[in-house]
Amino acid sequence: MQAWQVHENGEPSEVMRLQDVERPTPGDGQVLLKVRAANINFPDALMCRGQYQVRPPMPFTPGVEICGETEDGRRVIANPALPYGGFAEYTVADTAALLPAPESLDDAEAAALHIGYQTGWFALHRRARLEAGETLLVHAAAGGVGSAAVQLGKAAGATVIGVVGGADKAVVARGLGCDVVIDRRTQDVVAAVKEATGGRGADVVFDPVGGDAYTQSTKVVAFEGRIVVVGFASGTIPSAALNHALVKNYSILGLHWGLYNTKNPKLVQHCHEQLTELAARGAIRPLVSERVPLAEAAAAVQRVADGVTTGRVAVLPALENGAAA
Repeated sequence: MQAWQVHENGEPSEVMRLQDVERPTPGDGQVLLKVRAANINFPDALMCRGQYQVRPPMPFTPGVEICGETEDGRRVIANPALPYGGFAEYTVADTAALLPAPESLDDAEAAALHIGYQTGWFALHRRARLEAGETLLVHAAAGGVGSAAVQLGKAAGATVIGVVGGADKAVVARGLGCDVVIDRRTQDVVAAVKEATGGRGADVVFDPVGGDAYTQSTKVVAFEGRIVVVGFASGTIPSAALNHALVKNYSILGLHWGLYNTKNPKLVQHCHEQLTELAARGAIRPLVSERVPLAEAAAAVQRVADGVTTGRVAVLPALENGAAA
């Protein structure tokens, strides 16, 4: 089979190599899956760079979430068992962690429903306890994780303010359902949020960016508001000023979704059921901006790493070169 492999750390476009390799052999409690679609996540780029908290032995295949097909023909969502990632024709995954792919979504959409939407659901509902009528601020609202948070916030009855970088991404954010869109490149984020909320601020802030975005969050979070930290796409990990949290009466919440797979896997299953129901009634639908063939995976991962994509980019091994949509 063909699979992208990383033999040394560096930028994805430089260190990912498409090679002919043997199909992986499932271990105890694992299953072989034919990859129907593999969704690209920012951690795939971090893994190539050697900057992710999980460092699989080399050579490894990136790709941390897929829609795959079991040998008996079932369509499932899975996190591949590294070092056998999803940017390949076949991979392996833990049998106990397989989730049924929603019938209402195609392969690329189903692959994109997992990590980003689970992160959004746990952040907004489990950690921040978002309520209908509250105001939700989403940083990087046109991105993979941010777009999921926007849709989930709207589905929960919140007023959603999306922060994006650029006019093209502003158009995407509006299409996702944001009530207010702020372009950080041309607008003062803090002033714009205060104007949109009548000076009150946002009840919940969803922050996958860190850096300056987190600093802005502390200035616009409402009384008894909640800032949920889900990542540091900016590359800068901020230090929290706890005296500021005390003075303004706001909470700083961390969300590492992967821990639930070991700490409370039943909640992961419950979340998937909730997401499947929301997808079935059209309340959420993953934004898949690109579908690319396996041969173009490295270039696509690099685009995600560079922050120039919107929504999700999916790799479809069965898609022929030149047929990307």
